[in-house]
Amino acid sequence: MDEIPDVWPPEEDPRPAQTIPMFPLQGVFLLPRQILPLHVFEPRYRQMIDDVLDGQGRLAMGTVLEGQSPPTDELEGIPPRVLHVAGVGEIARHEKTPDGRYFIWLFGIGRFDVEEVPSDRLYRQVKVRPLEETEIAPGSVTALTHSLREALDSRSESPLELPEDVPPELLADALAQRLHLPQSAMEPIFAEPDVARRARMTLKAHAAFPKPDLDD
Repeated sequence: MDEIPDVWPPEEDPRPAQTIPMFPLQGVFLLPRQILPLHVFEPRYRQMIDDVLDGQGRLAMGTVLEGQSPPTDELEGIPPRVLHVAGVGEIARHEKTPDGRYFIWLFGIGRFDVEEVPSDRLYRQVKVRPLEETEIAPGSVTALTHSLREALDSRSESPLELPEDVPPELLADALAQRLHLPQSAMEPIFAEPDVARRARMTLKAHAAFPKPDLDD
């Protein structure tokens, strides 16, 4: 007999888990609202895309940790370890070639905690939950937004015409995408659950990695 819950009606899990396919790649971070184009040609990942298109259309982009050697490890039956936070995306568009390869465009919907689970398919699967993020304190929003907009403008050929109500977390992600950081610098920024700290880490990286001078 099931136990009687302490609270009735039972409280819903605010971060419900779901199991979805994972596409592990080194040096790749799928940010919210980002469109990531991918060429899928390996048989196991072609099977994955077939399954995703027949299902809910979502997959997790697992970032293979720096220092892993995916080809060697997988030949020895050891799957490369991935970052504990992944970007989950929906296939916004796809094209299938006559020989079965795919070109897909993945739209990032958010950061998720990932936990690998057994898979009966050729590809790996993970249980995902939305990352539990700490929102920016109201008193810090204006200053952070101003700093992020300035940094974004400095990384652009011309000032960006962004709506006034773009939240700072999206500005920080847009800036991180433009920095083209090495994986070792991007991993802690991407996985940081405190949104204000993530924004400040991104601004610090902006200062540490100057925009390349194309005239040199």
